[in-house]
Amino acid sequence: MTHSCPELVDVMHLLAEEAERTRSGTGRLVLLRGATGTGRTSVLEAAAEQAAGLGLRTLRARCSPADTAISFATVLQLLGPVPEFADLAVDGDERATAAGLWRVLRAYAEDSPLLVAVDDVHLADAPSHRWLVESARHIDRLPILLIVGERSQYDVDPPTPGFAHTLPPMLVRTHTLAPFTPEAAAGRVRDAFPDADRTWVDDCVRAAAGSPLLLSALLDDLREARHPAVPTTTAALYPGAYPAAVRWWLDSAGPATTEVARALAVLEESTGAALPEIDFTPLLAELVGADPTRVAGWLTAMTNLGFLTPGTDGRPRYPHPLLRDAVLAGVPAARRRAAHRAIAEAMLRQDAPAEAVARQLLSTGPVHAPWAVSLLKDATALALCDGRAADAVGYLRRALEEPLPDDRRQRLLTELGSLEYAAPRSSAAIPRLAEAVRLPAAPQDRVRAAVALGTALTGRGRTRKAVELLRSVDGELNDHPDLVRTLHTATVLLSDQDQEIRQEVYRRLSETAEHSPELVGTAGQALLVRHAATAGLTSARDAMRRLRTLLAEPTDPFTEPFLVGTAASVAQWADELDEADRLVARGLAGQRPDLLHPMHQALINSRSDIAAARADHTRPAAVPESVTPGNAHAHTLIALVETGRTAQAESLVTGLDLREAADSWELNRFLYARGVVRAAAGDPAAALHDFLECGRRQSAREVISPVVTPWRTAAAECRLALGRPLEAIALAEEELRLARVWDTPRTVGRALRVLGTATGGRRGLELTEEAVALLRGGGPAGTEPALALLALGRQLTAAGEGTRARDCLREAVEHAERLGAVRLVELAEGVLRKGGARSPGRRTGTASLTGSERRIAELAAEGRTNTEIAALLHLARRTVETHLTHTYRKLGIRRRADLRPALDQGAPRQ
Repeated sequence: MTHSCPELVDVMHLLAEEAERTRSGTGRLVLLRGATGTGRTSVLEAAAEQAAGLGLRTLRARCSPADTAISFATVLQLLGPVPEFADLAVDGDERATAAGLWRVLRAYAEDSPLLVAVDDVHLADAPSHRWLVESARHIDRLPILLIVGERSQYDVDPPTPGFAHTLPPMLVRTHTLAPFTPEAAAGRVRDAFPDADRTWVDDCVRAAAGSPLLLSALLDDLREARHPAVPTTTAALYPGAYPAAVRWWLDSAGPATTEVARALAVLEESTGAALPEIDFTPLLAELVGADPTRVAGWLTAMTNLGFLTPGTDGRPRYPHPLLRDAVLAGVPAARRRAAHRAIAEAMLRQDAPAEAVARQLLSTGPVHAPWAVSLLKDATALALCDGRAADAVGYLRRALEEPLPDDRRQRLLTELGSLEYAAPRSSAAIPRLAEAVRLPAAPQDRVRAAVALGTALTGRGRTRKAVELLRSVDGELNDHPDLVRTLHTATVLLSDQDQEIRQEVYRRLSETAEHSPELVGTAGQALLVRHAATAGLTSARDAMRRLRTLLAEPTDPFTEPFLVGTAASVAQWADELDEADRLVARGLAGQRPDLLHPMHQALINSRSDIAAARADHTRPAAVPESVTPGNAHAHTLIALVETGRTAQAESLVTGLDLREAADSWELNRFLYARGVVRAAAGDPAAALHDFLECGRRQSAREVISPVVTPWRTAAAECRLALGRPLEAIALAEEELRLARVWDTPRTVGRALRVLGTATGGRRGLELTEEAVALLRGGGPAGTEPALALLALGRQLTAAGEGTRARDCLREAVEHAERLGAVRLVELAEGVLRKGGARSPGRRTGTASLTGSERRIAELAAEGRTNTEIAALLHLARRTVETHLTHTYRKLGIRRRADLRPALDQGAPRQ
């Protein structure tokens, strides 16, 4: 069923009334006013059909700009050839001609009541216009209904006086055609496309902008080829009735209005939905040389009409991208670029935000102005502060289009290449950084570019090329020993990605430190401490003492990131986790996102390592997006296993591609984690292979200590499962020897636990008890205390000491629960059940709280802050936070304010 149009019904009712009046002998002028595209022509056509049905003879004329130079062209089109007035001249005396034409009209009226319909009267030639106005003065004496369609729209150019401005109001009946309401437009769309969904209908309505003309044209285009989504560009509708209708709409509005409409489209095109925080009415006026008052009026009128719509900030914008694109259709690229530049310069004069101006510059091409690059750099900094690296890349690419001296171009290339490297599947970063290294620049900038390029090359598996590059730049900086030290330090850090190069580089570093320690610097000394830690040559206590001394010494800004990052990794191995956290935060705070640096990823890895060392599995493990296995994957796999999701961990392993993995320490970490997954899945043989391969690779890199990957104890447990206890004992004893060198409770306790399990008997029980005692009071150790308690419980059960076994196992459950280590909880409970013990106590509600959790919860409920609680109980603030997290989970609450009601609810009644 065709959707009815209330506006058309109303106007046809009005014209029917006037037609009846005309038939009775009294004429009237009906003035149909409306904006372009609101349907004046359609109404006049319908009126002519209606008049014929009522017995009125119809005379029609449609005015055109082409006829304005021909006197009386409109009237002659209206009246047509009349034989008895063939000698009437229209190029002589206008008054005589007008009188003669009036007689023709009266002659028609004497034969039959008339409907005289004149469309687009505002385009009539001047004599015809005057004749029609004068005829309207006398129309009430004749049976003539004169219907005149006149464009009535606010344009930037001031309008000429309207048709009826000199006529007495009693002679004129005016009807203004309104644009479509959204409901009426939606009805038309559904009539044409009954199956369309609401979003598609709404898009059509917005693209039509309230105009019957635009809606009809758009629906015609969409009928030609059904679009699953309403296009956002006119190219999708080519050749298209819709863009032609928009072009006609603009042509009707005049050149000034067209220029303002296009300037607004250009402005919106480059800023998107977020128009700049400036008063852009004067801006638009300045761009086209128009009166700002008229421009403001046009914006208001077009918003009321529906051609524009208020944005979220209240300012007018185009209601749909398709309409905006149609307004810009046919505007040459050079003209658009010029418009963008003019907008940018006008914005600058209005002190617009840097990014708003920069977005205009993205579309201008080079402007050869000194302010352009500085402004684009400011916009880059703002985008990076907001975490919008893609926008920053766009601004820097645009800045490089401007003419620049070599040193400035070199800095921009370094920054751009650094940002592009972080983008997925980017191939532009290394060529960009290579160009930066080749350009002449200050020594500091040369070093920044070389370090960035070296980092990028290493990340792409070209470590030897990176080391060669840094050495080549090193040879050019003999007068800058501080920069030479920076390059040496960067070389050492990057060499970690390649086993062969790493050995060579560390040998050189050690020799330099022995003969010329001043050339090594604090960061180089820190790297040697780290190397000694991994090689099993120093204790945690000595390593941290030396690093703290180095951190207290003055350090130049170029090498400080290396020192801080290296110290953070060693502090994490030493279980100085709070100190490691502070060092990571300090190191990351000193990193620039637009300068690629090898320590940035190292700090990110350290942060992951610290979180893994705390083994807080109450937070869900985040699965990395990369398909190349690395350190993040290793931590995720172990977290999945510990939280009882071994099947998910196996699935993740299957989806990773080891063929693309570089032969680096990250691959070794992954092999260890994969071994953990396979062991948990009940495949000790495959797990043993992974642990031994990890150990082989680590040993080849001179990473002997278990501080990084305790592969020996993991392999020992697999050999025990495979019935080879002597081999297990040998591995565990070797790890215990190395662990005692490093001498932290975590490493020593782990080795004692596995050795005790492998040894068995009274001696094994003593070793495991030693592990439990060490881990109970030795600071952060993750899940190791629970593992040791579980091992001790099993041994005590086997020895027939059921009471002690149950106590150990229940303590293991409690510890594992606090960490969210579901697998350990289930293992301990299984041993308890096998030993005939009842299920552990409730693990939710106040009865499940440990003594420490209850004490901290009570203080928090009293209003004490975490810092105050930590000071009062002599605990680390993070320990307090961890206990509160566990308490919230057990009590089923989310806020501190809920603590007191929850604690009171669970209190025993008196």
